[in-house]
Amino acid sequence: MRKVSLLCLLAFTAGAISAQKTSTYHVKSPDGKLDVIIETAAKISWSVSYEQEPVIRPSSVSLTIGEGEILGDHPILLHAKTASVNSSFLTPIYRKKSVVDKYDELSLEFKGGYGIIYRAYDDGLAYRFFTKRKGDMTVQSEEANFNFADDDTCFIPYVRDFRGTDQYSQSFEANYTEAPISKMKPDTIGFLPVLVRQSKNKKVLLTEADLEDYPGMFVGLRSASEKGLKGVFAPYPIEEMQGGYNMMNTLAAKRAGYIAQVNGTRSFPWRVVILSTRDADLANSDMIQKLASPSRIGDASWVKPGKVSWDWWNDWNISHVDFKAGISTETYKYYIDFAAANKLEYIIMDEGWSSVLDLMKLSGKINLQEIVDYGKQKNIGVILWASWYSVWQKTDEAFSKYAAMGIKGFKIDFMDRDDQKMVASLYTIAMKAAGHHLLIDLHGMYKPTGMQRTFPNVIGFEGVKGMENVKWTPNDDVPRYDLSIPFIRMVAGPMDYTPGAMRNATKASFRPVNSMPMSQGTRCHQLAMYTIYEAPLQMLSDNPTIYMKEQECTDFISKIPTRFDETVALDGQVGEYIALARKKDHDWFVAAMGNWTPRDLTIDLSFLGEGNFVAEIFKDGLNADRDATDYKKETLRVSAKDKLLIHLSNGGGWAGRIYPEGGK
Repeated sequence: MRKVSLLCLLAFTAGAISAQKTSTYHVKSPDGKLDVIIETAAKISWSVSYEQEPVIRPSSVSLTIGEGEILGDHPILLHAKTASVNSSFLTPIYRKKSVVDKYDELSLEFKGGYGIIYRAYDDGLAYRFFTKRKGDMTVQSEEANFNFADDDTCFIPYVRDFRGTDQYSQSFEANYTEAPISKMKPDTIGFLPVLVRQSKNKKVLLTEADLEDYPGMFVGLRSASEKGLKGVFAPYPIEEMQGGYNMMNTLAAKRAGYIAQVNGTRSFPWRVVILSTRDADLANSDMIQKLASPSRIGDASWVKPGKVSWDWWNDWNISHVDFKAGISTETYKYYIDFAAANKLEYIIMDEGWSSVLDLMKLSGKINLQEIVDYGKQKNIGVILWASWYSVWQKTDEAFSKYAAMGIKGFKIDFMDRDDQKMVASLYTIAMKAAGHHLLIDLHGMYKPTGMQRTFPNVIGFEGVKGMENVKWTPNDDVPRYDLSIPFIRMVAGPMDYTPGAMRNATKASFRPVNSMPMSQGTRCHQLAMYTIYEAPLQMLSDNPTIYMKEQECTDFISKIPTRFDETVALDGQVGEYIALARKKDHDWFVAAMGNWTPRDLTIDLSFLGEGNFVAEIFKDGLNADRDATDYKKETLRVSAKDKLLIHLSNGGGWAGRIYPEGGK
């Protein structure tokens, strides 16, 4: 910790013990620019400044436990500890090989068996409560406030009416509403992450990390007169019922008057504030990875990320075959043949291979063992889709049976809640899956909060309004959303967005079609997603027939890894455009995407380092503004001295693979 922070701490410790006066403590970021100010008086509050300008005004925090005891009211300080940490850890299933973990920390412990830890990083801060109570403890509520000096503009994904249930049952899929904080309706809530745009290009992203055995945090307006947001938490579900699509949702029929029942000695989730003065840096933030609990599964070398041929988005709509396409053994063998021919790692068998409510009841339409054995011959793994309900009912039995059969993992869907009971169940599922060497892709899911580090076998998360939505939402501005999520949702972790559409449409020509769906934006917009969107388990969502017709693009997609050694954030602006470069071994993968506004960008190749390189480039065609499938492939010789001027059409994209000269 910096000397000035430590001196302030020592100067005020004596006064804090009485808790009658306002006592102030500082913890600063390693570069000294970010200052977290903690005040204790009648309540505990914190604020943040960056380069001496306010970012967050004093915001009170507390936990209400038991029958109404408030941890944070009239605090009496017992101990204060400081630490400076500068370390790193390996991240084998991530967008870089390792992560630097450098921060200053202040831990305050108060009378009553509780405390708060504050960490200051160069790019943000985090705080969390901890308690040291014997036995179990009921958490009635948590006070988490985020007050701003001005009526800043927020990018908030509001909860939607979800099948007539309470507001806490959510698919966690929504476009961003961009409006001043004051325009947020008092009776609405949004889900995290949320982005706040301040003056001088500052962006403040709010989210949480290390969520375990505790409800996730939503945000609501503090009051009509205040420029602040508050944490909102789903009460504990004490009665549940089946409902929703095909009765696959487990809905909260009755909720308690408290949010959690926990062990009295524990740490609570991190409340996270990420600060950026350059939008592109948000797309390369490691904050959630740093705050997550380390891996609990020991040797994770068996966890194999990769690309997946997926059946549901394209409605099993293959053609030019001598069998009836659909949910059948022949169809899935065809998908396996396609995956093998294009060096993919997996296929997913979506809804239809079993009963949606009982995993042990196989469909009579397929021979699952035959499909799995055929995949083994071709070195293609099989992943099964399943509802959360069906997995939770027979977790041990199902995981044991299907792992023995040779299944590689499960894509679990329709959780649609993040109350304590649901969150706890997912950690249990992750742990049991790891015991059987099963991968888990959590679809129908809230945003990730670090589980991907704690259980590396969990390699996919939805919690994003992915491309499946174009099958039924004709009026969404998809390209603008596509250019918002790298700076907001992706900060939390991997996104199961499911890219790869080969039927591409302009704004004027787009329409929803279920069996032959199309995307909004250009072909290169889709190709760019494979580099820009973090997804260790990445889908090829269109069907094998059309991919074989578009083999040039398919070959390019097949070469893009799903984990990387290094990431460089080149340029970007929330909702407008982005350019990223990622390295794997000796190859660089570079991509750019834009919204509906055409634009020119310059890609500075100085990140390449020494030597000469070959760039294989896919760019929007001259007529992509009229026919979004139009693209042009080029091969160039380049070096680190070069700067490439690129043009993005409306809804456009640009994607390249750059490899050392003499390579392939």
